[in-house]
Amino acid sequence: MQNERTLQTEIRFTGNVIQVEVLEVCLPDGRVGRREIVRHGGGAAIVAIDGLGRVVLVRQYRKAVEMEMLEIPAGKLEPGEDPAACASRELREETGYHAVQVIPLTSILPTPGYCSEVLHLFFASQLTAGESHPDEGEYVETVLLPIEECLDMIGDGRIRDAKTVAGILLAARKAECRGAD
Repeated sequence: MQNERTLQTEIRFTGNVIQVEVLEVCLPDGRVGRREIVRHGGGAAIVAIDGLGRVVLVRQYRKAVEMEMLEIPAGKLEPGEDPAACASRELREETGYHAVQVIPLTSILPTPGYCSEVLHLFFASQLTAGESHPDEGEYVETVLLPIEECLDMIGDGRIRDAKTVAGILLAARKAECRGAD
């Protein structure tokens, strides 16, 4: 496999969360191609499971897909922010829960075909409930569901958000391995 060398970059849009670029690239066979890239500073998401085995989710409307989604708490990284701190902050802000233990699960590339975003996934346990403080303009509802129900919802398509699917599957695997110890 060979890389594509960037010949020229044109910035088409710069917003609060993304930057859109059009790149002219030299393809492995020498021809010139065009790539449309969304630059994103990355984010963090957290699968928090309470002492009763329930996953802490948020329900929110997503305009891009015109539907309400069930998702794990997540948010964008501030410049220089530690991903674990970001995930913990988002859990507190969106749901009011605080986690004593936060451990990394993995980092994923949600849409590498056109976006540079890296999303860091974490697992949280030893939770205490508190008051949520969502960002201005963020309307979320906290939902607690047994992990088994979340797995069923992934299987039948009721949970479709990529970070949530990956996070819950990895957390379930981690919990399964812990049970075998």
